[in-house]
Amino acid sequence: MNDPDRQEALPDCERSAPVAVLKGMYAAESRYLAAGGPGKADFATLAPFFAPDVVLFQAEGLPYGGIWRGHEGLERFFLVMSETWEVFDMLSQEFLATENPVVVRTHVHARARATGRELDFPILQTITVVEGRIAEVHPFYWDTAAIARACAHGGLAG
Repeated sequence: MNDPDRQEALPDCERSAPVAVLKGMYAAESRYLAAGGPGKADFATLAPFFAPDVVLFQAEGLPYGGIWRGHEGLERFFLVMSETWEVFDMLSQEFLATENPVVVRTHVHARARATGRELDFPILQTITVVEGRIAEVHPFYWDTAAIARACAHGGLAG
């Protein structure tokens, strides 16, 4: 359905191509984290980029593993991430596919809050954008066991 009135009423992010939506979200995420992140910054900075029923699938072996649903779920996810990582810098990003699902390879440098251990690792994500909003995210980590060990007091056998 091509309703020009509907398009005019949509926020700019809804009229954007999937990569533009993601670039906007990553910029908003940087502002959100720079403002203090979960518990300090307002999630409203990020909310327009995510569908109300967004689903984020994280590997079960991670400290923040599980399925996170909706805006409230994402807020809780960001809180658990900030409790897990003292530093979580996305050093570079490469868009490997620009249509749905978008595929992004990100190189991360992180320092675990619980142990102080530092890691450098890639994450490959498939991200589906529907009507200009992120609807589904599937991150794939190179080594979830290394991440779990870095975050665990006393380490885990590996």
